[in-house]
Order: sequence, then C-alpha cells, then structure tokens
Amino acid sequence: MQPAKTLYVSDLDGTLLDSSIRIPDDAADMINRAIDCGALFTVATARTPGTLGSLLKDLHLRLPAIVMTGATMWLRSSDTYSNTHFFPQHTVDTLREIYRSHGLSYFLYTLRDNRIFVYHDGPLSDMEREFIAARSHSPYKTFLIPPDGTSTFPEHIDNAMLLFAMQPAGMAHPAYRRLCGVPGVNPMFYNDANDPEIAMIEAFPQQASKAQAIRTLARECGAERIVVFGDNLNDLSMFAIADTSVAVSNAVPEVLEKADVVIGDHDSSAVARYILSDFLESAGNGAAARTLEF
Repeated sequence: MQPAKTLYVSDLDGTLLDSSIRIPDDAADMINRAIDCGALFTVATARTPGTLGSLLKDLHLRLPAIVMTGATMWLRSSDTYSNTHFFPQHTVDTLREIYRSHGLSYFLYTLRDNRIFVYHDGPLSDMEREFIAARSHSPYKTFLIPPDGTSTFPEHIDNAMLLFAMQPAGMAHPAYRRLCGVPGVNPMFYNDANDPEIAMIEAFPQQASKAQAIRTLARECGAERIVVFGDNLNDLSMFAIADTSVAVSNAVPEVLEKADVVIGDHDSSAVARYILSDFLESAGNGAAARTLEF
C-alpha cells in the first residue's frame, strides 16, 4: 500500500523562524532534502511577500505560500497570487466606520496587477512611521502614503484584503468586539510580541484563514494527510483541520494544549527535523528517520 500523500505546513514567526528571525542553515538543508525527495511543504503566515521573499530564499519551495493569514497565496517562483479573498465595498465601509469611531488609524491592504498596495487612514503615529520605513523598499509591496501622512484613501475599493491597526490595547479591544459582530469578517486581536501594551487588530474576509487555505492547497496537490506546525493563537484554525498538529515548545499555552505533538523550540530546528523524519518514515525509510533526534 502506498503511504498517504502528506502536506506539511508551518507557521513562520516563533515556529520555523528562530529567535534571530531566520531559517537556520541546518533547518533549510533538512527541509530541502525532504522537498527534493518529493515532500509537499509550504508555509502559512500573517506576513506579506514584502518580508517573506528574503526569508524563504534558501528553501526549494515549489508550492505557493499561504500569506496574510490565508487571504491569498503567493508563488515565489513566478511572483503570482492565487485563491485571493476580497471584501465587498459595503463591508469596507462598515469596517472603516468602526475603526474611525474608536479613534483608530489603520492600514488597508489591496491587491492589484499582482502587487500589494497599502493605504493609510488617520494621523500617522511614530510607531506606524517606523512600520512603513521598515517595509518601504520591498519589490512586492507599495505604500501609497505621502511623507506628511496625508490620507489618500480612495472612496471606492473592490480589491481590499485586510484592514490592520496597531494601537494601545485599551483603545483597540472595544473596536475588536464590534468587528466580531460584522457579517463576512474574520477579525483577529493579539498583542505585540515585543510590547504587550500594543495590540494588533486585523480584519480579513470571512473565507480568509490558514485552515481554509490549507484545505484548498491540499485538494489542489492531492494530499490525503495534513501535518501543521504553529506557536500562536492564529495557528489554532489550522490545528483544527490537521491530521497531526505539532506545537513548538515555546508556543503559547492554548496552542500547547491543542497540539497532538509537542517538539523542541524554534531555536532547535525542530520543525525541519520533524518534517524530514516523518517524511522518511512514511516513505518507508524508517532507519534513516530514526537517526534524527528532536
């Protein structure tokens, strides 16, 4: 009997990336060994291709990456997008009213002509200016924001994928509660890993999730088994649909509790080691698999 065709999907930050925000060389080597032998592997991340391209440069990635928490998929080799989800205009109008009524400035991400364009509404904070400066030189993303911060937000938008705010947690949470009641919206709220006083509020189309994107990709590549890796709350949706959910040991308690398997932390290349071992084992090379330690 042929082994089940497996799709391996890993979160990036805190999971596949180490504390230096990179994929260690030994991890890249192990993943590439698996891919080159036929393993199906990709990543699922909240990041956009703007920061993803350089992070994945050493991987022999053949499948599209699931980006922006599942709002779209991006194939690095051709710089093309697929399975993209957009908000209807009336939903964008509702979301804008909620952000504005709570005094929150925000970014709006759109996709046009295979490129991400980012608008901003509201006064620019120093934190937002730093956010823009760190991402302004990407070949994959353009910020349509004048230096003085003047809003250039178009009134009619039919290609919006994300509304994103980074604000003090006390201001952000009431807005998030309202977002939870808007039909057709998948909202997310989490604290900045480096500053828990700052909260991130994301509003995606309802169909946009890591779980839904993984289901779509598994169907397209004929995978019969799904193995996922994560560390944070936005990974729980993909844990729920996986045949095997794997948490790194540095994951938050809620993720550790839901995981089928807990491996080493993100600084130990444990995700790559697990993928190679599991792939070799399922391919019938158990002896080789057992030589790998987690």
